[in-house]
Amino acid sequence: MKNVIVIQIASVLMLAGCNTNPETQNDMEKHTQAEVTYLSPEGLHKNPAYSQLVVTQGPVRTVYVGGQNAVDKEGQIVGKGDLKIQSKQALENIKIALKAGGASLSHVIKWNVYIVEGQDARAGFEAIQDDLKTMPHPPIVTSAYVVGLAQPDFLVEMDVIAVVPEK
Repeated sequence: MKNVIVIQIASVLMLAGCNTNPETQNDMEKHTQAEVTYLSPEGLHKNPAYSQLVVTQGPVRTVYVGGQNAVDKEGQIVGKGDLKIQSKQALENIKIALKAGGASLSHVIKWNVYIVEGQDARAGFEAIQDDLKTMPHPPIVTSAYVVGLAQPDFLVEMDVIAVVPEK
């Protein structure tokens, strides 16, 4: 029975790859243009600081940046005890990582921010506010207070996902 299912799946995949239907081929050709659409649909809160969802379509490169914190290139913690300084360093690390992936803040569609409990999140967001204002579209954002991060001196960690349309 297991072999029959595998053969059926393989057959479906082969048939899907051999599509000769002109209508379906036209649909495929329509999606060769990359699109990134930021939405805050009716029925959901509209906030200029973030979008509610992002839809990507077509040939794009996706860049995933893992959690960045207040460590400089020498591995030293910057701004111990200061959320604002640590947020600035985490943002700088994100920008460096994005550039290495061929992206920039303008390509960020998803941003996660983790702040250690007891910190005033406003100080962290104040530190990165100027850079966020330069983004042409606000990304979708998740922020959360956490009990702790990987290193006891870390007060904030951020990760992002960026989508770069291929030309």
